[in-house]
Amino acid sequence: MASDGGSKFSYFLAGIGIGSILALLFAPRSGEETREFLRERTQDGRDYVKKQGRVLRDRAEEYAEKGKEVAGRQRESLEAALEAGKRAYQDEKRKM
Repeated sequence: MASDGGSKFSYFLAGIGIGSILALLFAPRSGEETREFLRERTQDGRDYVKKQGRVLRDRAEEYAEKGKEVAGRQRESLEAALEAGKRAYQDEKRKM
């Protein structure tokens, strides 16, 4: 999943760069208009990066929580198995 997000992010950055270059070459705008356009696009890129950072952080927290739950269930199962083994050993020991 992480590489998928990184790949999308790479394409996003490449798209910003290509779009900016094409805008500079073909846009019939004045220098000030072009600079304003680039500022807006840069801010859009920053906002996107921040949003994706929050999404990735939330997803990582979710996976960490799920991992803790799974580890807890595994620990409980192992403890129950060990306890059952101890009881079986004690039962066999008493029979002898």
